[in-house]
Amino acid sequence: MSELPHIKTKKTLANVAEFEQWLSKKKTDYNYEFINGQAIKKQPMKQNELFIVKFLTRLFGQNAAYQQGGELLPETDVYIDEYRKRIPDLAFFTAQQIKQAAKNTKVVPSFVVELLSNSESFDDVETKIQDYFDAGVQVVWYLNPKKQTIHLYLSAKEVRILSGDDICSASPAIPDLQFMVKDVFVV
Repeated sequence: MSELPHIKTKKTLANVAEFEQWLSKKKTDYNYEFINGQAIKKQPMKQNELFIVKFLTRLFGQNAAYQQGGELLPETDVYIDEYRKRIPDLAFFTAQQIKQAAKNTKVVPSFVVELLSNSESFDDVETKIQDYFDAGVQVVWYLNPKKQTIHLYLSAKEVRILSGDDICSASPAIPDLQFMVKDVFVV
């Protein structure tokens, strides 16, 4: 697997604030994560993965968190600290967090979903998982569409690898969001 491309900048960017200021002046259609001074081009979700996003967002629309104004949003900034910013494929924000974010308060989702990209190495995945838990995320799902598995993380060290008839749950972040793994991979 190849490494994600890094952007070359004319100067070293010290933190997320400098990075976002620098990026605001660039003309680009891409999203970028920022990790310890490095801008990393975010691979967008592929069209052949839309069925997965559709399944998850429609299932989310049937649970209590949605009824209470929460949203499962695609490719939204997650600020780990002043030196790291990630962009998960999907992230859960409560109604209160959405209001806070509208007032420029940095909020951390309790639940994120990532779809494994061909360009990600095992080290990339482990680093990303650690970053999310450093930020305060409670549950991370890493979906591997090719193998039809979900790696369910409750901490950077506690992972369950699920497939087939296994039940995948977003608890404790969203207790009633659960399904059989095989169902998310059906087109």
